[in-house]
Amino acid sequence: MTNLQEQFQLGNTKIPAVGFGTYLIADDDAARVVAEAIVNGYRHIDTAAGYHNEAGVGAGIADGIARAGITRDEVFVTTKLWPGNAAWGDPPKGYDETRAAFEASRKALGLDVIDLYLIHAPSGADKRVEQWRALCDLKAEGCVRAIGVSNYTESHIGEIRDAGLPMPEANQIELHPWSQKPALVGFLRAEGILPIAYSSLVPLSTWRAEPGQSSAKTEEMKADSQNAESPFREMAARYQVSEAQLLLRWGVQNGFPVLPKSMNADRMRANLDLFGFEISSEDMTVLATLDRGDGVAWATGDPREMG
Repeated sequence: MTNLQEQFQLGNTKIPAVGFGTYLIADDDAARVVAEAIVNGYRHIDTAAGYHNEAGVGAGIADGIARAGITRDEVFVTTKLWPGNAAWGDPPKGYDETRAAFEASRKALGLDVIDLYLIHAPSGADKRVEQWRALCDLKAEGCVRAIGVSNYTESHIGEIRDAGLPMPEANQIELHPWSQKPALVGFLRAEGILPIAYSSLVPLSTWRAEPGQSSAKTEEMKADSQNAESPFREMAARYQVSEAQLLLRWGVQNGFPVLPKSMNADRMRANLDLFGFEISSEDMTVLATLDRGDGVAWATGDPREMG
């Protein structure tokens, strides 16, 4: 089992190195699955308004806390603003709408304080700064402990700097050996912004393999995922871990909190068990050569199709 004290600094707070992602978990299933995750050791739960499961996640957090015999302060909770997008007939949110959306998320989750609140995507160019100003005020008022963005580029974050507002404390982005984003990650680190990794398991053949789980994963990527000579498979065998554990360890070892998701209790526990081995510097160098550029988790650019 993971060392539950393994955390990364996030502004003035800390975030667990391994969290539990809830994307593609239906609201009806979320309470049971999230409670099971907490019982099995997870201390960070990640959701979003765009996942349409905050009520179930909130019920699962309450149940999990009770069953695990822990306190609310021991569970770090992330949710995200659904920013709107005019191209889909959904007007981008301004300042007041952002605050109202936060209150709706807080109510659905049944929580007084959110540990990390993110803007899910940089849609609505004329509203992004208003949205960010609202998040800054929510933090100043003690409604959230840390604030950040998701799927933002250097230029999007530059808008915040140019507006003279506090910089984000985190940027949640797709990160794995096939999408390493070195320029963006370097920029984030230089600015003191923590990269948080989603879709860490893209290189696996099982990643979004179920019907309806869309992505931009190419046929070549799917074939490489199944290749018996996959470098991930070979390395995992040498370390006597699963490919999933190797990919998650790559993220943590690079300083990225990771957000694996599973509805299977054994895999939940395995995805937490990342601290009994370390990828060698030689293997990390090999993994650094596998970058294929942009990520594949977005199928249409719709935040409802993001991790």
